[in-house]
Amino acid sequence: MGDVRVRNLDDNVVAEFKDRARRHGRSLEAELREVLTAEAFRLRRELAAKAQQFREELRAKYGEFPDSTPDIREERDRLG
Repeated sequence: MGDVRVRNLDDNVVAEFKDRARRHGRSLEAELREVLTAEAFRLRRELAAKAQQFREELRAKYGEFPDSTPDIREERDRLG
C-alpha cells in the first residue's frame, strides 16, 4: 500500500476530520483512508448507476434485447 503525506492543511479542516473520526469511532488515519477510498471510486459508481438507469429506460421503452453473442460468433467464424 502507498503512503500519502498532505502538508499545510488548514487547522479547521484537520479539526473537522478529527471530529468526524471521533463520531465514527475511528482514528483520524482510518477516517481519512475511508474518505479517500470512497472518493476515489465515486465517479465510477456514478457512471455505473447512470448506465444501469439508461439500460432500464431502454428496456422499458423497447423491451428485452436478444443476446447477439451467437450471431457475432457465427459471423466471426464465417469470416475466419
